[in-house]
Amino acid sequence: MRFDLVDLQLFIAVADQRSITRGAERSHLALASASARIKGLEDALGVTLLKRGRRGVELTAAGESLLDHARLVIHQVEAMRGDLAGYASGVRASVHFLANTSGLSEHLPKALAGFLHEHRDVAIDIEERESTDIAAAITAGAADLGFAAEHALPDHIERFVFSEDRLTLVTSRRGPFAGRRQIDFQEAGDCDFVGLTSATALQVHISKHAARLGMRPHFRARLRDFDAICQMVAADVGVALVPESAARRCAKLMPLAMVRLRDTWANRRLVICARSFKTLPRPAKMLVEHLRAAAV
Repeated sequence: MRFDLVDLQLFIAVADQRSITRGAERSHLALASASARIKGLEDALGVTLLKRGRRGVELTAAGESLLDHARLVIHQVEAMRGDLAGYASGVRASVHFLANTSGLSEHLPKALAGFLHEHRDVAIDIEERESTDIAAAITAGAADLGFAAEHALPDHIERFVFSEDRLTLVTSRRGPFAGRRQIDFQEAGDCDFVGLTSATALQVHISKHAARLGMRPHFRARLRDFDAICQMVAADVGVALVPESAARRCAKLMPLAMVRLRDTWANRRLVICARSFKTLPRPAKMLVEHLRAAAV
């Protein structure tokens, strides 16, 4: 059985794109070469990996299994390359860390800055993902650690609570619901909204729950950080859903009113997670211990 890293990277690209053509483009290979490599993989393994159709390809059960292993192999190879390259640059180790929007903007910066200040030979490669995507990546071994909403994690992923937060509706002091203490999210369905950009993990989470309630919120503006969103809300452009920690911080500086949501999905336990804390590389274990000490 012989195949190389190019084969595995190509297979991951094809699986992600659901197309051999687009997977070949992403891997910088000619279509004929990519097709031959996929066929060679199937011949070497003795199984069919892809179901080919007019609209692209779908993974077979064997293909899904190979995808999990391929992601793990490529992740380990990239970690090896990063660690070895670090010896030349003076940064000797790295941790691949996935975090949701709230984690990156509100909960993690201070703790991560403290860790990096204490451990100058360790780098942290941080990437923003939605909590469900973080769970999938951790399960597949595509990242060392994750920061995610606990409700999105399957039982087999290890975790500990880092902080608790809830999504809160913010409005200007003269805006709708300014005199209310709490509401159901659906009551705000007719309001103008200010939100995060549509590709942001938290906005994806909010949009999913809005759709389940049959809501189609009208957005007057989409921005990339909570401070800018709250400034728009304070100017009475619309209402917004933001983490309570961000709402409290901004309300100290801006004329905002905070209104709690009764919806259960707005209550979130935010956790640090891994496939297994015991089997993490040493730099990741060091980061875990630092985050445990910093947890609220």
